[in-house]
Amino acid sequence: MTVHLRSLYLCVEDMDRAIRFYEELLERPVTERDSVYSVFDISGFRLGLFAYRVQGEEHSYGSNCLPSLEMENVEALERKLAGREQIFPLQRIGPYWVAEIADSEGNRLELTAPFRE
Repeated sequence: MTVHLRSLYLCVEDMDRAIRFYEELLERPVTERDSVYSVFDISGFRLGLFAYRVQGEEHSYGSNCLPSLEMENVEALERKLAGREQIFPLQRIGPYWVAEIADSEGNRLELTAPFRE
């Protein structure tokens, strides 16, 4: 059996606010904009934003699933962390620099960069 992971979505309460957050973080415009489900294309991977309340669904936020976004280097990672509260402060873990932040909706995100000596 072949399995492919091609997308992931995050629940959001305010679609416009979430789109602004991710456009700034990812440095790219939203690919598909909708009041219920919007999408960012990240090198062929679809990162979706789902306005669950618009669909009448319930949701609880947690820290059990963290999308991990890899930056090209630690300098780019530090720029993304500047001015943001770090839930998990930047530190080296194995071959990576790793930090954790929350998005505009309370979802946790891991930001990483390769460690280079």
